[in-house]
Amino acid sequence: MVAGPTNIATVLQGSFPVWTIYAFVTYFIAFMLCIGGVFLWWARHRKERPPEQFKLLRAPGETQRRRVQQADEDMLFYFFVAAFGPLVVAWLFLLIVVRLPKAFAPLGAGFDMLVFFGGLLFAGTRLFRLLRRRRDDLLGYLGERPVAEQLDLLRLEGFRVFHDVPAEGRRKNFNIDHVVVGPSGVTAIEVKTRRKKRGRPGREEHVVRFDGQRLVWPWGEDRCGIDQLQSETEWLREFIHTRTGLRVNPKAILALPGWYVTEGVVGAFRVANHKLLPTIVREWNSQPITDQQIDLISRQLDERCRDVED
Repeated sequence: MVAGPTNIATVLQGSFPVWTIYAFVTYFIAFMLCIGGVFLWWARHRKERPPEQFKLLRAPGETQRRRVQQADEDMLFYFFVAAFGPLVVAWLFLLIVVRLPKAFAPLGAGFDMLVFFGGLLFAGTRLFRLLRRRRDDLLGYLGERPVAEQLDLLRLEGFRVFHDVPAEGRRKNFNIDHVVVGPSGVTAIEVKTRRKKRGRPGREEHVVRFDGQRLVWPWGEDRCGIDQLQSETEWLREFIHTRTGLRVNPKAILALPGWYVTEGVVGAFRVANHKLLPTIVREWNSQPITDQQIDLISRQLDERCRDVED
């Protein structure tokens, strides 16, 4: 019965052997460095190399896939820091508090608790953001796949399909989810995969309507993806002209996989369920181009999208 309180008192008095913590951290770092160093030495002295420096075309949702992969790689670190980071900081601060005059001890203890809960809130918020971003990226990646499967049906008709085309903007870089080049012209497709949720009274939860300006969802209205699609189409037009000298006016489609889409107005671009994409690309607003032009544009897009090495 006496050993427990005595040990706690010893710790609070700062006489706990802190060197054991540093020794543990040093051992962990040394272990990682040794194993990593031995592996690098082994790999270098094998004198082996890949048969070719493969650069593959981007797959559907390549950007989201990379973000999900990076989040998975960072997950353990974020969980470890969120769980133990505030505790370690609070413990180190407590070692200072116990050496303060007794008059300042309550104030120091209160400040130490504030440091702990503040650090816990900060680390937990960062971890929550990582998990939320991974959840959204995974949904976006899964939404790209059925769109790509529908577009692949066009390959048998002489169309070329490119996914996740990287592009440069004035403020930041972005990517065009899908670009289709074929006999009916060039088409840029932006994909927005959104979760279904409870709608307003009288609204069907699986139906979204385009009124010519906005998307009318069961829960509200917005312009999700519309302005982005218009910017991407403009960039694609200039890219093709700069690289090939051709004046092509790309068609634009906003794809909403998993939703039943109704269009009140058909204007400069289309809004559709992913299953209708082959028909729209093939038949809507056809702007025929020759086989030579298809090949010329496709070579430029192929060069731009062939950057996958992992």
